[in-house]
Amino acid sequence: MTLNEKLATIQTKFKSKKSRFNSFGKYYFRSAEDILEATKPFLLELGVTVTINEEVQTLFDNVPIIESTAVISDGENEISATAIVGVDLNQKGMQVPQQFGSASSYGKKYALGNLFLIDDTQDSDATNTHGKDKLQDIDKAVSYIKSGGTIDAIKKKYKLTSAQEKQLTTLNG
Repeated sequence: MTLNEKLATIQTKFKSKKSRFNSFGKYYFRSAEDILEATKPFLLELGVTVTINEEVQTLFDNVPIIESTAVISDGENEISATAIVGVDLNQKGMQVPQQFGSASSYGKKYALGNLFLIDDTQDSDATNTHGKDKLQDIDKAVSYIKSGGTIDAIKKKYKLTSAQEKQLTTLNG
């Protein structure tokens, strides 16, 4: 059996319950640890290993980025999938190690999800915006428009009130 066939076997047979509960958002989700636990029965059966590698980078505005790469290998070949997550150094109530740990956990989860084709679109963890879908900082939007950005790009990411849209439209000319 080729490595692609072994990976396809895991992708089609993979089952992992959402055993973690987010009391703030009131939803269940699965963690990287849950995903790894669910893959363990396949490792010996298919003769593969799964590892996760992480690299910290600084890309823009001095925001640290963690690049997590999940790798499946049969000892001769390997297939990998990557996820990139920013580290929120302004996260209230968290020390720097916790901020990096949180970003690392998300990166691992999504790298594994990409590798094993785990669809979390119905997962509240994937769809819960915690209020971030509404434009909170009009000044940043104004700066974005003044530097050549478009209202359409903002509207793809945020819901604008009619007053916000009117204010931004006047900047666009």
